[in-house]
Amino acid sequence: MVKSKNDLIFNILVYAIMLFVLLVTLIPVLFVVSMSFTPYAELIKNNGFVLIPRSFTLYAYEEMLQDGKLVHSMGITIRVTIIGTLANLIVTLLTAYPLSRRAMPGQKMLMRLIIFTMVFSAGTVPTYLVVKNLGLLNTPEALYVPSMINVFNLIIMKAFFEGLPDELFEAARIDGASEFGVLVRIVMPMSLPILMTIGMYYAVAHWNTYTAAILYINKANLYPLQVVLRDKIRATNANVLSEEVVPPETMKMAAVCFATAPIVVVYPFIQKYFVKGTLAGAVKG
Repeated sequence: MVKSKNDLIFNILVYAIMLFVLLVTLIPVLFVVSMSFTPYAELIKNNGFVLIPRSFTLYAYEEMLQDGKLVHSMGITIRVTIIGTLANLIVTLLTAYPLSRRAMPGQKMLMRLIIFTMVFSAGTVPTYLVVKNLGLLNTPEALYVPSMINVFNLIIMKAFFEGLPDELFEAARIDGASEFGVLVRIVMPMSLPILMTIGMYYAVAHWNTYTAAILYINKANLYPLQVVLRDKIRATNANVLSEEVVPPETMKMAAVCFATAPIVVVYPFIQKYFVKGTLAGAVKG
């Protein structure tokens, strides 16, 4: 098939836009990674801007790992991320499924009350008092129990369930399946894309948790990764810069790489589910 001149111009324009978007996205990432490996002397020579360093150094990463606090905090963050994400998914699933059934008594009123919490939250002080009275202060559970359900994620999952064919539920009930059996045998196998998508949202939120740790955790041995990284950056900023000391900017970039690397590694394996779940949860019917 021979393409017309207008088609060729259109294709060239599309590829040019895609190349521009790629560069806009890739250059900041390359800058962050390069800065974390660039020696201090080369940073000074290039006025702090290096995309492809001529020499490499691991001093920033060695500085972060030398006392073992970072490895310990990463273990806490991994634990909170795994347990918290599983808990979030279970509670969100068990809430979204009944709310997606029109036959549920009071379904509309419950949804209004849930959406109300998106507009008006209790606030920091009441939430802190609830966490304190539950005995969750200075425990890893304080990092995920107060945020057990995200209303936005709940609405996305509910919309996905509402888009499933009603005939499947009717056939399962005719065969004698209970509502819980329908959920486990019919709904969950069909909901892998939305579960992976919502799970990704929850996992990223737990991995990046910082404010909750500052509010509810007072023991240094229970600090998650983000808090320890912040402390190390502050300690670096307090030092006088020299050839033997890691520059603050290099330390910051190394911290960014250290904190984002696990998410970047995991995301390609669930990308296809993530895209399907985002599209399916955004369209009802």
